[in-house]
Amino acid sequence: MDLSKVKLVVSDMDGTLLNPNHEVSVRFFNQFKKFKANDIHFVAASGRQYYSIIEKLEPIKNEISVIAENGGFMQHDHALEVLLQLSTDDINRCIEKLRSIDGANIVLCGQKSAYIESDDEDFISKFSEYYTAYKRVDDLTQVTDDAFLKIAVFHFESSEKYILPHIESITADLQVTISGENWLDISPKEANKGYALTMLQKKLGVKVDETLVFGDYNNDLQMLELAYFSYAMENAHPDVKKIARFETKSNANEGVETIIEKLLVSKEG
Repeated sequence: MDLSKVKLVVSDMDGTLLNPNHEVSVRFFNQFKKFKANDIHFVAASGRQYYSIIEKLEPIKNEISVIAENGGFMQHDHALEVLLQLSTDDINRCIEKLRSIDGANIVLCGQKSAYIESDDEDFISKFSEYYTAYKRVDDLTQVTDDAFLKIAVFHFESSEKYILPHIESITADLQVTISGENWLDISPKEANKGYALTMLQKKLGVKVDETLVFGDYNNDLQMLELAYFSYAMENAHPDVKKIARFETKSNANEGVETIIEKLLVSKEG
């Protein structure tokens, strides 16, 4: 396998680049120091909020591109390239329905901040790992001073089992993504990581066979299809393993770093 022509490396965050403690390894940061000299551009692509992503990647935040909110937001070269917004009608319809579902913890995701109604400390503890900038409000439908990219829903057991069946009738014209065992996202129809990555590939003039993508969950499916070098993590959802051309070790065993090491050897050798 010849990785030497790879110019674009794209990685999901949770379950992929981040270890089980939600940390980026020192090994990755050391590897990144060699990217520019080897004509490699890095993209962090996540369902996370933009501010949460750059907090994790603080030392290199000015040198990378960021796809956030599952493709509803993309920043490249310090410029906003993608901002896909939900309409007020979509937001109100979905929030009204979600409020009626037992165990649904709702997050309204804006460009400036995330917003929650809940006072549940256990939920806030989980939620704040993914949303660095957030506010608690009395009524999500009354928040107006922001651009809203998606509605995220957290369920302590399973978003796919306990949330998805209840919203199918109101989301036919929207993008619904199971982005983790506990998370489900409702976004504009065109919003996914692949949408944003396609735009970036065109902007940079990078081809599919010059792109390497790492992913672990269903919100990574579209972007994995845009890379010849598509890698599923060992800990990935079965759907991801079906789509990906290759597999690497789990995020607990530095699966991303293992392949990047091979990439750098291929480039430098």
